Amino acid sequence: MGDSDDDCPDLISTTQTPLVEDVSEGNKNGDVKKVPVTLITGQLGSGKSTLLNYILTEQHSKKIAVILNEFGEGNVEEKSLSVGKEGALYEEWMELRNGCLCCSTKDNGVKAIETLMEKKGKFDYILLETTGLADPSPIASIFWMDDELGSDLYLDSIITLFDAKYGFGTLTQESQSDKTVFIKQIACADVILLNKIDLLDDPSQQEKITNQIQSINSSSLIIPTSRAIVDLDQILDLNSYSDFSDAVISKSPSLPSKFDMGDSNSDHLKDVSTVTLRYSKSVQLKNMELFLQNLLWEKNNISPDHQFEVWRVKGLVTLSKGDKIIIQGVHDTYDTYPTSSSTKSDSPCILVIIGKHLNFDQLQGSFTS
Repeated sequence: MGDSDDDCPDLISTTQTPLVEDVSEGNKNGDVKKVPVTLITGQLGSGKSTLLNYILTEQHSKKIAVILNEFGEGNVEEKSLSVGKEGALYEEWMELRNGCLCCSTKDNGVKAIETLMEKKGKFDYILLETTGLADPSPIASIFWMDDELGSDLYLDSIITLFDAKYGFGTLTQESQSDKTVFIKQIACADVILLNKIDLLDDPSQQEKITNQIQSINSSSLIIPTSRAIVDLDQILDLNSYSDFSDAVISKSPSLPSKFDMGDSNSDHLKDVSTVTLRYSKSVQLKNMELFLQNLLWEKNNISPDHQFEVWRVKGLVTLSKGDKIIIQGVHDTYDTYPTSSSTKSDSPCILVIIGKHLNFDQLQGSFTS
């Protein structure tokens, strides 16, 4: 039987090992422990609810709150909140103003989660599920903007589920806007679960689908799954936005990589690509900040027609004083993090950009200038 995202998952908590103290109390030094948020996205029917079921019934020591973000026309505003702890399941209803955590209601949604943290203090991890029609980039950027205001939450990673059986095939039936959302869900992902591989008629299809996904997002980890069963260490506590590994560099194309799905490709999507920018010298922080601001906000400073779109940015940059920073960006928001990470790359500065209508020569020229 295939996975379905139409129904709320049947959450059954198993007996768990002893859990940490109430996270709202902080650690022994008096510091408040930030709670990680994993954003789970993917098309309708890709297996999001099945994954949530699996996580909450798998043996682990986490106290996990799940927010089922099923917003949309005709849906009720009350959302299910489930908290599993030591074999018991606590379930109640909480209302997110206007019924969604995106776009015009995103601020209210974040405040609702923060209020949840203050009231409960009975969990140390939050899973936030989006609908199949949700663009994850505005949702993800919320946590960075809120983090700057002293939030007690942080975005750990974006997990996208992909239906190996029907995923790309459904694109021909979708509207232009839905196609773009579908591609953005892949582009913004830190981990992609290639789900339902057991339903493929020909095992060789898996390699073809993997190559198509990598043409959109070459730096994400792709994990083949059946019924969304996966090692939890591969999807939780990843710290995806404070790390930049050799694996990211090795999978980043030297030349622009364009989305290719064969005969079913459309003009609307053919200009989606990944570009990797490199610079052989260290840079001043103010110059890097200026480039990022032009890239995300003042596009005409890079391209006269400023028609390109940036969906995801990640990079490792060596500053003029020898310090290193990680750059992470989603949508029109970015942040920098100091790091001691070292890589095998010959380039002191490397930046991976995923988006649409990206002109490599223009971007590389602006990056190195």
